[in-house]
Amino acid sequence: MPTVTMRVNGAQTSADVPENTLLVDYIREHLRLTGTHVGCDTSQCGACVVHIDGKSAKSCTRLATQCEGSEVLTIEGLAAPNGTLHPLQAAFKEAHGLQCGFCTPGMIMSTLDLLQTNPKPTDPEIRSWLKGNICRCTGYQNIVKAVELAADEMSGS
Repeated sequence: MPTVTMRVNGAQTSADVPENTLLVDYIREHLRLTGTHVGCDTSQCGACVVHIDGKSAKSCTRLATQCEGSEVLTIEGLAAPNGTLHPLQAAFKEAHGLQCGFCTPGMIMSTLDLLQTNPKPTDPEIRSWLKGNICRCTGYQNIVKAVELAADEMSGS
């Protein structure tokens, strides 16, 4: 078995894994970080989105070995060490941008990439960005509100 080494949420990790181990399985099973969800097994839902070297990616479409030497950020890595929520996490809570919560980690990780790319996206831009994320509970309106709220908070508006 190959050894895979990467930084996850700022911590160096290393493990021997079968070469067909998906990144999502490495994160959930080897590291026991269960905030990254597996929702569809077909890469359609976006519940497994993490950041790899600063860009959002579906972790169910990457092998752990493909992330050798990479910096991976999961939903668990967003909050401050003292537990203070990241502005995007706080906005989802405040704007009721979640219901069952299953899709929320992937939505947050996807929209974090959006806000890093475009600090003040419009409603249509947010909705377009979220095409790869499925929510079956909220109808997206409060998710869009949450992203707009976080954009204001993060940009100091």
